[in-house]
Amino acid sequence: MKLNLIAFAVVGALSTTVLLTGCQSSGSTTQAAASIEAQNPLMQPSTLQYQAPDFSQIKDEHFKAALEQGITDHHAQVLAIADNSEPATFANTIVALETSGELLTRASKVFYNLTGSNSNPALRKLQGEMAPKMAAHSDNIHLNGKLFERIDSLYQSRKTLGLTAEEVRLIEIYHQRFVMAGAKLTEAQKAEIRLLNEEQSKLTNEFGQRLLRLTKEIAVVVDSIDELKGLSDSEIRAAKADASAAGHEGKYLINITNTTRQPILAKLENRELRQQVWQASSTRGMSGENETASLVARLAQLRAERAQLLGYKSWADYRLTPQMAKTPDAVYQMFGSMVPAVVANTQKEADDIQAMIDKTGGDFTLAPWDWAFYAEKVRKDKFDLDAAAIKPYFEFNRVLEDGVFFTLERLYGVTLKPRPDLPVYHEDVKAYEMFDADGSSMAIFYADYFAREGKRGGAWMSSFVTQSKLLNQKPVVVNVMNIKKAPAGEPTFVSYDEVTTMFHEMGHGTHGMFSKVTYPSLSGTAVSRDFVEFPSTFEEDWAAHPEVLANYAKHYETGEVIPDELLQKLLKSRSFNQGFDTLEYMAAALVDLEWHSLSSDAPLQDVAEFEAKALEKHGINIAAVPPRYKSTYFAHAFPGGYSASYYAYMWSEILAADAFAYVQTQGGLNREIGMKYRKTIREVGNSVPPMEAYKAFRGQAPTTEALLKRRGLN
Repeated sequence: MKLNLIAFAVVGALSTTVLLTGCQSSGSTTQAAASIEAQNPLMQPSTLQYQAPDFSQIKDEHFKAALEQGITDHHAQVLAIADNSEPATFANTIVALETSGELLTRASKVFYNLTGSNSNPALRKLQGEMAPKMAAHSDNIHLNGKLFERIDSLYQSRKTLGLTAEEVRLIEIYHQRFVMAGAKLTEAQKAEIRLLNEEQSKLTNEFGQRLLRLTKEIAVVVDSIDELKGLSDSEIRAAKADASAAGHEGKYLINITNTTRQPILAKLENRELRQQVWQASSTRGMSGENETASLVARLAQLRAERAQLLGYKSWADYRLTPQMAKTPDAVYQMFGSMVPAVVANTQKEADDIQAMIDKTGGDFTLAPWDWAFYAEKVRKDKFDLDAAAIKPYFEFNRVLEDGVFFTLERLYGVTLKPRPDLPVYHEDVKAYEMFDADGSSMAIFYADYFAREGKRGGAWMSSFVTQSKLLNQKPVVVNVMNIKKAPAGEPTFVSYDEVTTMFHEMGHGTHGMFSKVTYPSLSGTAVSRDFVEFPSTFEEDWAAHPEVLANYAKHYETGEVIPDELLQKLLKSRSFNQGFDTLEYMAAALVDLEWHSLSSDAPLQDVAEFEAKALEKHGINIAAVPPRYKSTYFAHAFPGGYSASYYAYMWSEILAADAFAYVQTQGGLNREIGMKYRKTIREVGNSVPPMEAYKAFRGQAPTTEALLKRRGLN
């Protein structure tokens, strides 16, 4: 997944920021502030290349002062724009906003990236303190009547001002976001929406904090090595090391990832332990000190209240208005058209798995904790594919360098070279510099792939610096994942799912790094939710391209290319279990949309009951295939930015599958088609409406034919 923490330059990017009222300073106070500023590396632009953060100098104690001073400075800048006595112009209003908030943008990008990838109690405490302040700051910008009057006047005359197409689009986006934030509300309504926004910021922050604590709390402690039958020696050693680090000397620890399905369930032979692991995952957040069920219910309710105040029937209607989908009905229809085929495929898979259970002497009915384990047996039986035989061919560094980086060079002409001289925020993070085909430097890229305490679950891309010609900025981007690192001195192997995720996140990364727009609000990944996953999903499919696969799938010891017979088995098995994969995703997406389709007068919901009814309503309540995320740990939909928008992955996949199929008709892996894609999709950011950008590349709107083929459902 992708979570772009700072998405709308200064104004939009700080839609979760706040305003501290400025005050007059005495001489001594000014001197003290100057002293703090001199000692705080965040107060001035970094002197490193492309203003990459100087992590060797940045300390936890620097953030509060920089954030608060940034808020104060930005507040003054915005007031100066709003109170300008001269008539509004593109330069004195829109460009002025684009160039405001430099300190706050710089400090907040570093801060929020670290709270997601390398958090600690001090950062989490400050995050809680800043959440309501950031929300208030955003409100003080978007609800400023004078500022909106200036933006509105430009909007009304935008086509007569002699502006470029990019400038007209920027005005339109500013206007839409101010209106959707409540700029047209009465003063009484603005006061009400401020309270709702403040509460939402507190609850989403608390949700994220509880999820971090839950991850540690629900880890499964195993007493005996005998219970771990099915795991490799390396995996057992890692589990023992994790247990020791957690204070369980002589035992073994199974960490729980932030999805319902757990990768380890495909290997554990002990059914009771599989059930224990699955239940630890699927029931998290329902009760106890760190329960999140009450937060889910209230967040859904207050979002409905906010939507009603802004004139929308539901939060889903509000959220989808600026998206490609436009309405919840369009999304429901998309999923509804697929349900029969998906359910039929899933049921067939379930029947095959039950037959395997019976065949191997299992006297029980298929349960959720059995699916992955017996699906592997079915896969091996159908395709004669042994996961253990494949594993040595997917060593992490080879996948990254000879797979992901190789594809970038072949398609787009870019190379990435290590930059060990650049400081990083954790020893597992590596820095790279991206170069274009002509040797010119394009961006700095950080690779942060390994799981650790203090990192939230999942995978995402974000930016430390956003590309902008106006600000003379080149992008500084990071990819983050949670791959289990092997014990010291041993190679780290990745599953094929992790391989495709590496390609996926680099799709987001290059969306940011290839950007060539003028205004930061339109840069890179600052596009609609249901378009942003298109470039990343498109990139995934290159992982299975025969030429790419043969380049990185090499034995970690001998360097031998994966045997063609084994490769063909792997490629043929790609459509296996697609019913399950699609259904668990659809279930999560529909639950998200149902939560956010509630009306403002709906009472607080019982979470388990609400989920069951939502799944039943759409005909996808299959006990053995629960949603990929249940509501209590649905980070995308509740603390994250994908509320009413988790559907975007499937919507974007339609574009991605259609585009990838088209590319294969144009010669596949080659520079000519890659550069066309780069220029029409990756470089334009949000300076062009998404469908216009797609048609410029493809020549027509997409169809669903390639999607069904991609998922093996046609």
